Amino acid sequence: MCRLSLLLLLVPWTLGAQTLSVFPGERWERVRGAALEDLGWSDTGLQEVFTFLRDSANSTGVVVVDRGRVVFQFGDVEDLSYVASVRKSILSILYGKYVEDGTVDLEASLASLGMDDVGGLLPIEREATVHHLVTARSGVYHAASNGGDNLADAPPRGSQVPGDYMLYNNWDFNAAGAAFEQLTGRDIYDDLESQLATPLQFEDWDRGAQRKSGNLSISRNPAYHMWLSTRDMARIGLLMLHEGEWDGKQLVSREWVKRLVSVVTPLEEMNPLYRRDGYFGYGYMWWVWDGPRAVGPFAGAYTARGAWGQWITVLPAVDLVVAHKTNSVYSRTTSWESWERMLELLLEARGVEMAAPYPWS
Repeated sequence: MCRLSLLLLLVPWTLGAQTLSVFPGERWERVRGAALEDLGWSDTGLQEVFTFLRDSANSTGVVVVDRGRVVFQFGDVEDLSYVASVRKSILSILYGKYVEDGTVDLEASLASLGMDDVGGLLPIEREATVHHLVTARSGVYHAASNGGDNLADAPPRGSQVPGDYMLYNNWDFNAAGAAFEQLTGRDIYDDLESQLATPLQFEDWDRGAQRKSGNLSISRNPAYHMWLSTRDMARIGLLMLHEGEWDGKQLVSREWVKRLVSVVTPLEEMNPLYRRDGYFGYGYMWWVWDGPRAVGPFAGAYTARGAWGQWITVLPAVDLVVAHKTNSVYSRTTSWESWERMLELLLEARGVEMAAPYPWS
């Protein structure tokens, strides 16, 4: 399996000139030419990134943000398209203020909320809490209204006590959306607009493009899919990098952001078992670098991840945000290995030398 060479670094990385971080207004500040070198970037290295994306990756949009400035972009970064499971990480952000003001009780059980599903949930499944839903540890293995998860690898229904076993299951995530709307009385998309799109000044936001989907004869909880542009995904990443602060305003509490990207399920407890041969643990609907590879520029790093090639990756150690999009309407997919390679090339262009060539296999 292809993976980033993370264990050893030949030389330490630096942030180059001590340039202060900024926040975009209506438009991103774009850095070019000599100013890139002032920020520690190699123009030749970034050209290698461009060539790789053009020739090998199927990417349709990439935005790289260093200290609040766009240092690299590729493709159509304005294109509004489906971001797949990135929606889950975004929902986790929206939960924050309602948990902290008491509107949402994460320890509320499905039974206490009156939540059930097609064919009925088992009594043990109804003991699962909202907290279990947002951390993928509910123990509910009812089919979801949409696919794209690890349900095929689930233990038998009723075999796991809620909270004991992590499985990436869309039933949990869709139920988390249903619980959010029930407890807050707010539509997810209206809250996405008020909490993120408006204060972050999304350039391409379209409330009318947002729509739920799924087979409700299988599960009564639809998927709350989202349509965003790559450059607006990067704004969400920058908000997370700054722990919920945006240009002097605390839009999401630091404590909540830190909680979202803390490891709830460590690497050695990930399921199915093949996920343990990687570098991610799991937090609150965010994938978090964990284990022996969470070093150097990947210390404290985390990512939202969606099918076909949708990512919002945040690398706090080097003050970077990488938003990546592959528009699935073009029947294109960017592989996990291509995303890894892109990150490695970006870090090399930033002055981080990895220990070995990328291990193509």
